[in-house]
Amino acid sequence: MKYRTSVFVDGYNLYYGRLKGTPFKWLDLVDFSNALLKHRSQNEVLTRVVLCTAHASATFSQRGKNAVESQAKYHRALSARHNEKIDIIYGKHTWSKNGTPMPRFESSVPFNREDTVSVWKIEEKMTDVNLALSIYRECSKDQCDRLIIISNDTDIAPAMQAIKQDFPQITCGVLFPIKPPTHTNNTRRKSGTLENLADWFISYIEDDSLANAQMPEKVNVIGKKTIVKPNYW
Repeated sequence: MKYRTSVFVDGYNLYYGRLKGTPFKWLDLVDFSNALLKHRSQNEVLTRVVLCTAHASATFSQRGKNAVESQAKYHRALSARHNEKIDIIYGKHTWSKNGTPMPRFESSVPFNREDTVSVWKIEEKMTDVNLALSIYRECSKDQCDRLIIISNDTDIAPAMQAIKQDFPQITCGVLFPIKPPTHTNNTRRKSGTLENLADWFISYIEDDSLANAQMPEKVNVIGKKTIVKPNYW
């Protein structure tokens, strides 16, 4: 028996938890997922990958418009290579245009809620909701036997709990988008809440797993201009 397996990716978590600052951002999520299933050797067949993310904002990105263009290239390349295997669902970024008052932080100075400074408060909206709804709909439509969630965000916990209650026959694993403990700059820890809800979990992603699932630097698109990997990626 082959188990239909769907992979759901929290794009924000994956990027900031594992890909940022690495040479692995040109990641083929379908190839990566297939390699994971092969490594697990559980008679699992990939049905599709769902990437929930938001468009980069030129206003707040370090590279401005280049960041927006690079992300767009990446998403187009994924769709061109795996049009029938990948869905990309977008949320959006919001920010406080007049600044948000936040307590000032000074080392060794007691917290004072009256001493505030105005800061830009940037939030990615709807990604967690899109992720949760996509997962639940996948199960309710009987489109999978197994789920794999790539996220370290506890906001997905209610959806996982609902799946366990409403669809107990569906197993749910979590791959935490965290650097291996051997990385000197690894400061993230996996969510204990998600770990407890998962039927199985993998605590971090090795460099080799990412390196072996990179897209070619040039991705051909039928009838359109070839997509070239951004130089700084």
